[in-house]
Amino acid sequence: MKKTEKAAFGAGCFWHVEEEFSKLKGVIKTTVGYMGGTVKNPTYKQVCNDKTGHAEVCQVEYNPKEISYKELLDAFWRIHDPTQYNRQGPDVGSQYKSVIFYHDEEQKEIAEKSKEEQQKRHNGMIVTKIESAKEFWKAEEYHQKYFQKNKIFKCG
Repeated sequence: MKKTEKAAFGAGCFWHVEEEFSKLKGVIKTTVGYMGGTVKNPTYKQVCNDKTGHAEVCQVEYNPKEISYKELLDAFWRIHDPTQYNRQGPDVGSQYKSVIFYHDEEQKEIAEKSKEEQQKRHNGMIVTKIESAKEFWKAEEYHQKYFQKNKIFKCG
């Protein structure tokens, strides 16, 4: 078995998503970036223009012996509103969509089951997409660990 695995989630502004995932025991590394679009090596400015198709995502490297993919999904559902289409709070645009990017068939099955459970809890209002992981483009360095670098401890 591999020592670490990867997961990728879009749940609004990636600064907040990274901050929340980085607090979980078993998460080895978090990196913010872009996934799911058509432009190679996109910049933040391009993604924010809402024309590349990319979502802001947090890529999580984790130890499956310490935290399961299901537990990561539980955190994903908890840290954002999966009923908002292409937005989270004041952040609006397709780059803020709620999306789970799976890396293999096992992650896909677990994600789909998790979404079904959430649909029941939210009366079928979940808009979260589940998509195959695409190439991950690391965001500019100033976005990495943004809250830690800027001594910001919570959004909003």
